[in-house]
Amino acid sequence: MAKNKNWINLITIVAALILLNVIGHYYFHRFDFTADKRFTLSEKTKALLIKNQKPITITVFLDGQLPPAFKRLQAGVKDLLSDYKAYSNAEVKLVYVDPLAGLTTEEQDTVIYNMAQDGIEATRTTLKTESGTTEKIVVPAAVIEADGKQMPVKLLQNYNVAGGYEENINRSIENLEYTFTSSLKKVINGYNPRIGFTESNEELTDLQLEDARVTLANNYIVGRVDLNSITKEGLDKLNMMIIAKPKKPFTETEKYKINYFVMNGGRVLWSIDQNNADLENLRTQNGQLATARDLNLDDMLFMYGARVNYNIIADPANNAEIPVSTGDVGGQNQMQLVPWIYYPILLPDTVHSVVKKLDGVKSEFPSTVDTIGIKGVSKSYILSTSPYNKVFNLPKPFSLQMVAEQLNPQEFQSTPQHVGLMLEGNFPSVFAGRPLPAGIVQPFTNAMSSKPTKMIVIGDGDIFKNQISEKDGSAFPLGFDRYSQRTFGNKALLLNIVDYFTDDDNLISLRNKEVKIRLLDKAKIKLDKTKWQFINVVAPLLLLIFFAIFQHYYRKYKYAK
Repeated sequence: MAKNKNWINLITIVAALILLNVIGHYYFHRFDFTADKRFTLSEKTKALLIKNQKPITITVFLDGQLPPAFKRLQAGVKDLLSDYKAYSNAEVKLVYVDPLAGLTTEEQDTVIYNMAQDGIEATRTTLKTESGTTEKIVVPAAVIEADGKQMPVKLLQNYNVAGGYEENINRSIENLEYTFTSSLKKVINGYNPRIGFTESNEELTDLQLEDARVTLANNYIVGRVDLNSITKEGLDKLNMMIIAKPKKPFTETEKYKINYFVMNGGRVLWSIDQNNADLENLRTQNGQLATARDLNLDDMLFMYGARVNYNIIADPANNAEIPVSTGDVGGQNQMQLVPWIYYPILLPDTVHSVVKKLDGVKSEFPSTVDTIGIKGVSKSYILSTSPYNKVFNLPKPFSLQMVAEQLNPQEFQSTPQHVGLMLEGNFPSVFAGRPLPAGIVQPFTNAMSSKPTKMIVIGDGDIFKNQISEKDGSAFPLGFDRYSQRTFGNKALLLNIVDYFTDDDNLISLRNKEVKIRLLDKAKIKLDKTKWQFINVVAPLLLLIFFAIFQHYYRKYKYAK
């Protein structure tokens, strides 16, 4: 009877396993027992993968012998892409390769250069070890291919030399789903929004915007917009307009075209200076009286719900450095980096997905931004200074000798000053009830309120300006400071804003995903190294010896009896 019962139990277990396998073949489901749900894809990603019918190939270059910090990123990529493969209705081919494996230094340089032309960046890492430091070139990037199109994917986000690897890697892991899903969507759908940088009011030049334009050109159609000549049809083709540091007042005709663009649902990024302060003037003219800059935009921004004030913010607690001459030594001009309180590092808001998890954003002579109560328009600040600041009204004199001034900390006790503002909703028309400006024969629209749209107002025109090499006139990456060799979050800010403005599915919300970093305590590792080596190496041998002795005496006792 007992034998039959055992057989019945065995048959039941086998049948249950077979049934589970059959059900699993037709119904797919994954269980994620982690506290932060790091292995759970969002519904937006699942919907994209399920809907897609095109075969996808994803080539990941983060492979081979990797530094320990990058192994976690590699593991995160593999875990994520295995889920993509599992949920996709179409074939997803995953390829992992080290593009620099087995190459000489010259061959590696050639490969790195060729990859850079395709938007794939290599990273040289310096890691501390017990014996010193070691260097390793890795390529934290991937390429997605589908339907004859391909797109590079940057895996290492917000990389900052001054920051720790663990923090950067953790941020990158948190952003992986957003990075891959947004790129995959663009490859599959083939939709390339049109972005226009205005140029009719002495805005930043092509060279000053080179890295911004080249970076955006990987995923978007990017060009310059002359508000004097662009037609209604040209504005209709545009998805986003970027107004970066204009210096000349806008005419009513130009403002009318911007207003029509907003009424039609167009997105606008305002990056404007309400002062004429310029560091180059301090070097060449031995000083400058900074005054207000009239752009004739106050009434327009006021109607939309924003005001850029005529002032300059100083922040002694969190700022960038500038090179200052300290004299000649042996006929050579000696330069020294000193803090410049009028270049605050702006702190991103910790809640809004557009700026969440960004590094600090470098600014130059920024002004404060205020909100105006407008019905139907929601407002949220996205960039601010530290609480230790002081606001100077214009006019204000400047000179490089100011770097040697002794600051009184009591004068800089304040609250964070807001420099970046997000506006979303239905904006009122600036030209409602007003006559048509010169050059406009027929009204472009009679709308009194805009379609639902978004705009961002930043009180600094230099946020998206890249530095230029004095040696060969080439452009440095946006956000990179050639003096301090630091990389700030300016480029990531631009990319996030553009993604947020041009993606109606709001995939940028995927950036809200948080992965709790659980690292070993390095101090305890060093202190208790010998103990844990003993436990891991000697303890298993002792246990093995113990069980061997126990088995010997147990068998002797059993059979002797």
